[in-house]
Amino acid sequence: MPTIGFLNPSSPDTLADRLRGFRQGLRETGFVEGENLAILYRWADNQDDRLPELARELAGRRVAVIAATGGTNSALASQAATTTIPTVFAVPGDAVKLGLVASIARPEGNLTGVNFLSSELTAKRFELLHELAPAATHIAVFIDPSNAANAESILKEIKPAAAKLGIQLRVFEVATSGDIDAAFASFAHDRPDALFVGNDQFFTSRRVQLANLASYHRLPAAFSADQAAEAGGLMSYGTDVTDAWRQVGEYAGRILKGAKPADLPVVQMSKFKLVINNQTARMLGITVPQPIIVTADEVIE
Repeated sequence: MPTIGFLNPSSPDTLADRLRGFRQGLRETGFVEGENLAILYRWADNQDDRLPELARELAGRRVAVIAATGGTNSALASQAATTTIPTVFAVPGDAVKLGLVASIARPEGNLTGVNFLSSELTAKRFELLHELAPAATHIAVFIDPSNAANAESILKEIKPAAAKLGIQLRVFEVATSGDIDAAFASFAHDRPDALFVGNDQFFTSRRVQLANLASYHRLPAAFSADQAAEAGGLMSYGTDVTDAWRQVGEYAGRILKGAKPADLPVVQMSKFKLVINNQTARMLGITVPQPIIVTADEVIE
């Protein structure tokens, strides 16, 4: 029975939907966990500095494939751990610029995977937040400093958009649950008009805490993951990450059947999702413009 090594910076209790997507992709290629496939899970529990050690452990176990989900740091840790074990990643940014593959069409090496394009959607998400809260002139931005490449990409995308709209940004480096509490506590004496949360898996894992605090402080908040809007955030806009994980599972299954990572182009996700929590909007006194309601993939009433 072949074994897949599964690496992720978060914890399984926050990612049930995405795990179902991953297993669905495996099923589509004929593999079912516990029947003809074993999966060795390694979770970093939101401690990204553990990822290199966990990746080396999986490589030492000589798994057939490594599925490096959850972002850039997982992929880079896996890349550093082995140059021979096939690895399928899911990253928010350009895999070529990150140094993971030689090209999108011909990855070369032992890595391929999925780019779920969250970084490219950052400016659009910022503009949508502005449309929902047009009076906002001061916006707080949460980034995770432990995911440096992603944090840099977020700021690179939204700073020009903010300048164009005449919006002042206040950037918070947030890497723990305590950091989130501290950032919101500071709003008591320096309150922003809205909150923009970076597209990092750590923030997805803390979506309930973030949504609850944003509601308590009556802040319109924009997220990348639809689970955050479902938890009470005002809006989310981003790639359908569950489908991206399905693609990772599919690629892992194809590799188990003999495909080479070098022959599997990096998937560029094209399935995006806009979710509006209209219940939260009403609580905040926001009337969502009809064009946004019409174009939303889901409106939570």
